[in-house]
Amino acid sequence: MSAAERMRAYRKRRRDAGLKSVRRWEPEEGTVIRLYSDHRILDARSLAMHCKIAQKIARDPSLLDKAKANLERWSAKSEDPQPQYLREWRKILERPWPEIAELITSMSEDATRLRSSSPFAGVLTAREREQIYEAFRA
Repeated sequence: MSAAERMRAYRKRRRDAGLKSVRRWEPEEGTVIRLYSDHRILDARSLAMHCKIAQKIARDPSLLDKAKANLERWSAKSEDPQPQYLREWRKILERPWPEIAELITSMSEDATRLRSSSPFAGVLTAREREQIYEAFRA
């Protein structure tokens, strides 16, 4: 199942359960606005960014080279022994694209953890990133 199909199925399950789709994170009227970010919002924003990244790479597989180049650059700057996340990402980026896309768009704890050290910097344009950030501003 593609990342888009998984997301559609997830949204359908939420709708069927009576949950409302949220397009923008805004506090309810009368609530105090927090001046800090909630981790759930950050994780959701990261997931949204990686869903967009997966869409772009599916259309243009050469963009995967940016992630590989970032990983190589980080590895060259890192001292031995290399951090665990570099070793994990190296193994992940050796997999076929559909497996990588499934992982980066998964809502599992491991996927959430790995997205915090994602090598996909540079795949999204500044405008695409800003649109996602704007959607998740609270």
